[in-house]
Amino acid sequence: MAVIAAFVLNAGLNFVLGIAIARMLGPADFGRFALATAGAVVLNTLLFEWLRLSATRFYSARVREAEPWIRRGLDRAYACIALALFAAAAVCAGLGIVVNPTPEGRLVMTAGTMVAGIGIGLFDYHAALARARFIGGAYLRLVVWKNALAFVLMAGTAWLFPQPVWVLIAGGVSQFLAVLPMRKVLGDKDLGHASLLPPGQVRKTLRLFAVYGLPLIAANAVYQIMPFLNRAVIAGTAGFAEAGYFALAADLGSRAFSTLGAALDLLLFQIAVQAEEHHGREAAETQVSRNLAIVVALLLPCAAGYWAVTPALQALIVPEEFRGPFAGYTDLLIPGLLCLSIMNFALNPVFQIRRRTSPVVAAALLGLAVNGIGLVLLPRMIGPQGVAVAQTLGLATAVVVLGLRALTGSARLRLPGRDLALTAGACLIMVLSVLPFRGLEPALALPTCVAAGVLVYGALVWFLDIAGLRSIARERFPKRMPATAR
Repeated sequence: MAVIAAFVLNAGLNFVLGIAIARMLGPADFGRFALATAGAVVLNTLLFEWLRLSATRFYSARVREAEPWIRRGLDRAYACIALALFAAAAVCAGLGIVVNPTPEGRLVMTAGTMVAGIGIGLFDYHAALARARFIGGAYLRLVVWKNALAFVLMAGTAWLFPQPVWVLIAGGVSQFLAVLPMRKVLGDKDLGHASLLPPGQVRKTLRLFAVYGLPLIAANAVYQIMPFLNRAVIAGTAGFAEAGYFALAADLGSRAFSTLGAALDLLLFQIAVQAEEHHGREAAETQVSRNLAIVVALLLPCAAGYWAVTPALQALIVPEEFRGPFAGYTDLLIPGLLCLSIMNFALNPVFQIRRRTSPVVAAALLGLAVNGIGLVLLPRMIGPQGVAVAQTLGLATAVVVLGLRALTGSARLRLPGRDLALTAGACLIMVLSVLPFRGLEPALALPTCVAAGVLVYGALVWFLDIAGLRSIARERFPKRMPATAR
């Protein structure tokens, strides 16, 4: 429950923070900030993501005691990469001051992007350590620290120094500072035998991490390069203001989906890893199939609900200068963001458990190719909105390809067909139930649509036990269920 609470808090504060920064920077500077932030995420994916993935796959409370070289290898690799990246940031900053000493200079922005990438990587790594050891309380405190510091530093910087580079650096520093109070809780220095490592064990461990993580890094990098490329294309063809409109819609939408998906992944993937550790590969595959049904059962109604309340959200909380383009881009981006979340949190775990991650890379590359073709053709036909359509088509292609690889062949996953069909039907009924309220005044439409959607979909999930969610709720809260329900 602490992990779920952490993700709810993280989603809410990130949503508010994104709106606040967009309001204070304005469309053009927010477009620059969003492009640099996307670059920081790409850097984090290329340099640090393999460590996060390896921590969630190979580190645990048992491993912490029995195989201390796993943690030693993770720490050593992160420290070396972070120091090298910080040195590169210092060089870029120095050159930027000499060549173009303005906050908008490319070298200065590149240095800020590197600092933000280091901060993101450090936070994600320690979050993965807490996740791997199932320390929900520590994870919640880590997220609280990060969000509190990010809100104060980033919003305060945007208010006092409304330049993208300073807000970017403030974001990186906030994530670095959030880790400091948690170092003792998440550290392994209390293990006295940690220094007695077999010769060469750390090197072997790093090779294991690389073999496991590099294909997944390649795929994740492609999915991060895609929005970075798309924002750059919009900025180059339609200006940074248009890139800001696109970025706000993409950022708020992706945070909504990725926050819920990552919260589920934190719990479900570790359960599958435990199933493999204690009961073997077949049990893990069965758990992954159950996880897929749960992920789709929760993500699909969220996508439909987000579409339903977009007009109300735009009128109530989106800065006035972003209104209009925000809703237009959001409607085009939602299907692709849903596809990306299903890939990351429902299909990728199939190949992670099997330790055969090359199909993930192939699907990502094909999606990027479709996105690239769309970038060439669609903006000429329908304007900047063509970039959003290209992104959605690329992500839809990737999820279809990866789904076919997971569900066909001799090692195909057993598809939970009943649960997926019921989920689709329940979502359709939910959408039909909220449509009459979508055109109300925004202040009334938002709570009415949310309440009606939750009631209708929740009732259908309960009575039909979609994805086994009713059974899970009964197991988790047996004493809180009414007697008739039990």
